[in-house]
Amino acid sequence: MNSNPSGQRKRISLQLEDGSCWEGFSFGKEISGAGEVVFNTGMTGYPESLTDPSYFGQILVCTYPLIGNYGVPAKERNYPAGHFESDRIQVKGLVVSDYSEDYSHWDAGRSLSDWLQEEGIPAVTGIDTRSLTRHLREQGTMPGKLICTDDPGFYDPNTEGLLANVSLPEPLRLGRGKRRVAILDCGCKRSILRQFLERGVEILRLPWNYALQQADFDALFISNGPGDPKTCPDTIAAVRWALDNQIPTLGICLGHQILALAAGADTYKLKYGHRSQNQPVIENNSHNCLITSQNHGFAVDTNTLPDDWQVWFTNLNDQTNEGIIHRSGQFMSVQFHPEASPGPEDAAFIFDRFLQLIPGRTVRKS
Repeated sequence: MNSNPSGQRKRISLQLEDGSCWEGFSFGKEISGAGEVVFNTGMTGYPESLTDPSYFGQILVCTYPLIGNYGVPAKERNYPAGHFESDRIQVKGLVVSDYSEDYSHWDAGRSLSDWLQEEGIPAVTGIDTRSLTRHLREQGTMPGKLICTDDPGFYDPNTEGLLANVSLPEPLRLGRGKRRVAILDCGCKRSILRQFLERGVEILRLPWNYALQQADFDALFISNGPGDPKTCPDTIAAVRWALDNQIPTLGICLGHQILALAAGADTYKLKYGHRSQNQPVIENNSHNCLITSQNHGFAVDTNTLPDDWQVWFTNLNDQTNEGIIHRSGQFMSVQFHPEASPGPEDAAFIFDRFLQLIPGRTVRKS
């Protein structure tokens, strides 16, 4: 059923920085909002996507036309389990073609509209998301604003450092095990934490700008997160220290870009990024193809990789870089999300390969 008849919902418009505009009806909090407008082509997974810290500062456009049909869980399960990737909705706004008032799912306890209103997030339905997506593909992602009440002005999240908004304030230890992985939290998804915990790893979760030399750990993981990696100089410096000290290191998404910058390579902004759950990548050495979940707007320039680094994975759609690995095998990173959530689990072996680098200890320090 189409849930945006005039008179039942407040009108709201989406305006892009280039002056283009789309009109619709509010189904979230009736307020205005601003951010970078990006699109995701996934058919499911809106609870995971909306709470993914990598979307902080962005207005999310869902290209799949029917959104909300399976509702939202009534209550999140105990941390770090559950459906959500963080403790709140991270996007600045949501844009859909047809919001479904009626929802049905065994675990649903509220509607998407109720959740958005509780979290104070504006959302618009009745938008021609096909024409909007075509426009963003042709012109590139750009700042936009949802105008419901006042005019919020435009906001580009890529012009400033965002990690303090999504990282944790103090170190946190999770799990028990003979191997301790330090996670530089740039906006780490909970599903990544679960991947390590399920493998019997002790996690030392650290703020994005933590001085690693003050911590005791066996290996380093650099998480996903929002924004331009070049706005993260403290994190880049910390990772460079880890590389210099031969600490086994894995990066995912933003962590992949930060690892590349720490190694001496360069990154650049993609025209409209990769945000979906069906991105094909090929492992360069084995020629194995994986279908992956992705959410990023920047990429590593492989032409700038130092000689002791090599390309690990390549995107089969546009040939952009999807992974790098040091010739020693001690340092590696991938642009896609091997933890999935949402998406296929083809690449979960990445965690196992990384953990094989860590010998572990019989007795752990406190």
